[in-house]
Amino acid sequence: MKAVLFLIGFILLTSCESDDNQRRNPNLLNINVNYEVNLSLPQFNNLNFSGNSVYIPGQGNLGLIVVNSGSSYLAWDAADPNLVPEDCSRLIIEGLNASSRCNDPGNSYSLVTGQSLEEELRYPLFAYRITESGGVLRIFN
Repeated sequence: MKAVLFLIGFILLTSCESDDNQRRNPNLLNINVNYEVNLSLPQFNNLNFSGNSVYIPGQGNLGLIVVNSGSSYLAWDAADPNLVPEDCSRLIIEGLNASSRCNDPGNSYSLVTGQSLEEELRYPLFAYRITESGGVLRIFN
């Protein structure tokens, strides 16, 4: 009986994946991000209104896209997760969607769900954690 319980416990422990394992994507580097957005600054003013997004260069693989979805703030890597990062694979914001320019048409994603809008692609957008405190958003992984 002890052997059976041990086997069941072992299977349960080894079958669980950490969040890091679920985020594996061979196209994107796992770059450390720890960035703060002060919502009172003019360059981030759009984030005070539902449905707006802001691109932040110099963070993550090809920058960050921060979104006010109306119910929460979301942060995504601005690199198309289904392409190796290069100039054309940086996502361009189009309302609450974003698309890359490498293909014709490029890959398009929802900035609310992170999922592809057209065909089913292998990887969704690379999400970062985000917390809000006193008008400051902290984006990290």
